Amino acid sequence: MRILVIQQKRIGDVLTSTIICNNLKQQYPQYTIDYMCYTNSVDVLIGNPNIDNVIPLPHKIRKNYFALFKFIFDIRAKKYDIVIDVYNKLETNLITMFSGSNIKIAYHKWYTTLFYTHNLKRFDNNLKPKNGFAIDNRLLLLEPLNLDSNKIDPHPRLFVNSKERAATVLLFEKHKIDSTKKTIMISLLGSEKNKTYPLDYMVKVIEYIASHKDVSILFNYFESQIEDAKSIYNSCSQETQAKIHFDIFGKDLRSFIAIMDQCDLIIGNDGGAINMAKALNKPAFTIFSPFVEKNIWATFEDGLKNISVHLKDFRPEFFINANHSEIKKNHNSLYQLLTPELFKDKIDFFINNN
Repeated sequence: MRILVIQQKRIGDVLTSTIICNNLKQQYPQYTIDYMCYTNSVDVLIGNPNIDNVIPLPHKIRKNYFALFKFIFDIRAKKYDIVIDVYNKLETNLITMFSGSNIKIAYHKWYTTLFYTHNLKRFDNNLKPKNGFAIDNRLLLLEPLNLDSNKIDPHPRLFVNSKERAATVLLFEKHKIDSTKKTIMISLLGSEKNKTYPLDYMVKVIEYIASHKDVSILFNYFESQIEDAKSIYNSCSQETQAKIHFDIFGKDLRSFIAIMDQCDLIIGNDGGAINMAKALNKPAFTIFSPFVEKNIWATFEDGLKNISVHLKDFRPEFFINANHSEIKKNHNSLYQLLTPELFKDKIDFFINNN
């Protein structure tokens, strides 16, 4: 039996959808499980024993119709018995439709019966999620395959090898990071401006964190974001700067994963860094953008190990009868209302109890 799982888009999406592969392989170890994703997310799949083959879909193929159809027929030649399309957009509709598989699973849309044998309706976002709808909806796609629900593991996993771990330990020693202190990763900037907590507010958050005794602070950011990262660092007090190891950051996904594996917890903007930290079983405190639906991506919330804040928690009146596009358009003014003072106590509680 050969199964193809398709999840394009961002790192967090690709990592989260590995729970489909993990659960399939655990209950059907004899099956071949392949995973298709964009090339920029392949590194979060390295070392996962539940994925037999990773199939990258490069940007140049996606943008060339001839190359895309050649890619589609290469997929067809692999003779998959089952395709699970988590992404469910036009390019993956076509890949699934021409795959030749007998079982094609995706989320329900008005047109999807043309492409898929099983069309599953996502959970109503007004309901209370069990693990966060990003998790619950993905597990929903396994229902047609009759897995034992008592053996389902909803947690995504990342895998760090011994060489990566040893190199990171040496890196920490080189930079004199005291292993007796709590090492806190800051998810400093979002993947986009509209998912980034205002920089002056983030400075206050870092000051709160640094006020705790015996902490070391690392920053996570892309190299393209270094000017904003420096701006935040330079705005911190000298006492706080002394606790920040600015020069240690993940220059690529694998190095970030290995560094995060040596940290104790993560605090900051919602995004791939938070999802990767959780997949390493690290406690996470997440600050959500006003237009991101918390009940989707606030996964495994328990008020202790995983805590998150959203403006809606404090000012729900701004979200009554407001549609998503309106909230997204006004994200700047809404972000300004989510002042750090509103959740300082939550940060203190989180650090003290993890």
